[in-house]
Amino acid sequence: MIAGYLPVVPDTPRQLIANRYRLVRPLGQGGMGRVWQARDEMLQRDVAIKELVAPPGLRDDERREMRERSMREARAVARLGHVNVVRVFDVLHSDDDPWIVMELVPSRSLHEVLEAEGPMPVARAARIGLGVLGALRAAHQAGVLHRDVKPANVLLADDGRVVLTDFGLATLPGDPRMTQTGMVLGSPAYLAPERATDGDVGPAADLWSLGAAASGAGSADQRRGGGPAPAPGRRSAGSNRPGEHHRRRAGSPD
Repeated sequence: MIAGYLPVVPDTPRQLIANRYRLVRPLGQGGMGRVWQARDEMLQRDVAIKELVAPPGLRDDERREMRERSMREARAVARLGHVNVVRVFDVLHSDDDPWIVMELVPSRSLHEVLEAEGPMPVARAARIGLGVLGALRAAHQAGVLHRDVKPANVLLADDGRVVLTDFGLATLPGDPRMTQTGMVLGSPAYLAPERATDGDVGPAADLWSLGAAASGAGSADQRRGGGPAPAPGRRSAGSNRPGEHHRRRAGSPD
């Protein structure tokens, strides 16, 4: 399963995208996206492809915002090129919607590991935290804010890598404000206070979220979905559940 996404197992045709990528099986699905395992028939390698899936009833301007957010995600990841960040290979368009082609990372998410095994030794949690810190350092040096650091978006790869994924809420230098006043996108359990109160948001907000995730992973009294509660009077588009607006394994659906 893709870390951060709910598993889906319907029968699906092995569709060919852009005359190159053959969809093999769905890895997970979130509120606005679906991630597939696919086969690159030109290079003969397996990849992950994130498909934009709009909720029913969206207005044209809302669907346009979804497309723009998907492209922001692809651009944010493409400019990093770091071992601890999932890699983007390509962006395709089908029916005007972008499909993001990413590396396939055989893995479990940190959330899945904690759910299955409980809190881990502090030394292991620290090692994982350092991997995510490396990813965030590269992102922040490039001017990218992740804005959704949480266990569901941290992959523990089978080869030992720690990989930060799901940049669907990321911001780039020069981006316009992406959310309306009073609406907070993210997962409340890992949301920095300034994010919940419309404060001045910078790299420190990502580091706060990392601290919340890492301390919970290594804590003997870790709470399922624990963490700071959202500020009263705010509306949140996220939840404590893994990848509420994104669900998946190497990329994540939005």
